[in-house]
Amino acid sequence: MIQQRNNIRLFEGVDRVAILLYLLLVLAGLTCVASAGYDDSIEGFFNFRQNHIKQAMWAGVAFVVGLFILLLDSRYYHMYAYYAYVGALIFTAGTIIMPEAIAPVTKGAKAWYELGPVRIQPAEFAKIATALAMARMMSNYSFNIHKASDLCRVAMIILLPFAIILLQNDTGSGVVLCSFIFVLYREGLNKWLCIPIIMVATLFIFSFLFTPLILLIVLVLIFTLSSAMMMGGAWRIHAIYLAGIALAAFIIYGLSAIFFDGALSGYQSLIITVIVAIVIAGIYAVRKHIASIFLTLALFIGSMIFVPAADLIFESVLQPHQKERILSFLGIIKDPAGIDFNVNQSKIAIGSGGLFGKGFMEGTQSKYFVPEKHTDFIFCTAGEEWGFIGTAIVLSLLCAIILRLMKMGERQQEPFSRIYCYSVAAIFLFHVMVNLGMTVGLMPVMGIPLPFMSYGGSSMIAFTILLFIAIRLDASPSKGAYALN
Repeated sequence: MIQQRNNIRLFEGVDRVAILLYLLLVLAGLTCVASAGYDDSIEGFFNFRQNHIKQAMWAGVAFVVGLFILLLDSRYYHMYAYYAYVGALIFTAGTIIMPEAIAPVTKGAKAWYELGPVRIQPAEFAKIATALAMARMMSNYSFNIHKASDLCRVAMIILLPFAIILLQNDTGSGVVLCSFIFVLYREGLNKWLCIPIIMVATLFIFSFLFTPLILLIVLVLIFTLSSAMMMGGAWRIHAIYLAGIALAAFIIYGLSAIFFDGALSGYQSLIITVIVAIVIAGIYAVRKHIASIFLTLALFIGSMIFVPAADLIFESVLQPHQKERILSFLGIIKDPAGIDFNVNQSKIAIGSGGLFGKGFMEGTQSKYFVPEKHTDFIFCTAGEEWGFIGTAIVLSLLCAIILRLMKMGERQQEPFSRIYCYSVAAIFLFHVMVNLGMTVGLMPVMGIPLPFMSYGGSSMIAFTILLFIAIRLDASPSKGAYALN
């Protein structure tokens, strides 16, 4: 039976370092919001219509919610994980079917509830429920991450909210759920299963940068060399296979140009090349009794099928502004006064801060030129006003809280607590990497807030709940909420 261990004093075992890091980050965020979001047209620094005062109120509400979480019996998070998950799915999907008076379309996304002056983004809370449900599923004694059926159930837990958030046209929030792949890897997911995921992302990007012929040649080289390594370095055997496919590609492209006068598209030529490759590989493999070539060929064909599919995904799934952001990030289009404006101004603001920054409320670039300066691009305010030293401190605090969550996970005795702590760490890490990356131009702009710093009540409360549940689970006796008799 699962039972709570007795003799727990209030707040005993609470990780005070994590609480301190949380309070420091919230304070840093309030300072940045006060500087970047201060409205001169509103009289009074402490006016309740000022963004920093609203954020301070949300931070207070979040902290009260956090204290309430610490008071709850830690068993509840395990017991009601699935109920919370189903409720979060319904709550998130509700924005799609609700009338615009309740769920208005904002920047192309129908992802918020608007109840008077209060706006709620349910996707932020769906992350919490998904982390709890995944921890509950993976902590079952019958669960085995190496079983396909169990792995599919975990995938469904992640994909259901992901699909709903995509239907809201809030792709940035949905992509955050991909961070759970780090948790699966930590729990023993075969590293070779991660390779197709990396390959899909890489092919999606490369399909915009290179011609089909170049992609074909690169893929043939990769798969042939990898197959050769799997066979213990049988380079001579696979060199013939490589030469056959490469020769077929050039012949087909040459014939297309001569006889069809460009009538065949690049992808049509690729399809013909794949068919030729199958024939060549089949004949060669049968004659030489080399079964591994078929594995290489299966991966190769799958990649070739995905390359044209990337265009379909790009055109039918992504919104126009998302397409522009990806193409701008890859350098395919240049629009300094349009889609590139945010990132360019953000980089100027961060660079102008120098070593020590310009000082509190002295940042002119971030205040007057950077859009979304107090939400998604809050980091550029810290860069301009606090300089390199200030941003290094902020980044250190963010890294410290992520490492603290990982440390919490490692000292858990029960898998539910460990998996949940790592899920929170993965979510925080993804948010930090993407937000800072898009601020300095290393990643496409995705509209992902910086934990505890970006303006927004939903994100502040959601991040607080994520963290304080982890702290509560960690504070349980023997570093876990459950003991087995």
